[in-house]
Amino acid sequence: MKNLQNSGKEWSSADLKKLEKLADGNTPTGLIAYQLKRSEAAVYSKASEEKISLYPTNQSPYNREKK
Repeated sequence: MKNLQNSGKEWSSADLKKLEKLADGNTPTGLIAYQLKRSEAAVYSKASEEKISLYPTNQSPYNREKK
């Protein structure tokens, strides 16, 4: 990703709110990073630090068969 304008900058409260909103909406981490203009690693790190889950909540567990 070449558009890392916020790389190395402090996270603003608006950035954190946007991160939380996008994570709650099950937005892929790559897209979150693109919208926040940060790296995926930075998004994972900040989400972990703020205890924001990036795990998709609306997917079925793998290897489940419908009967």
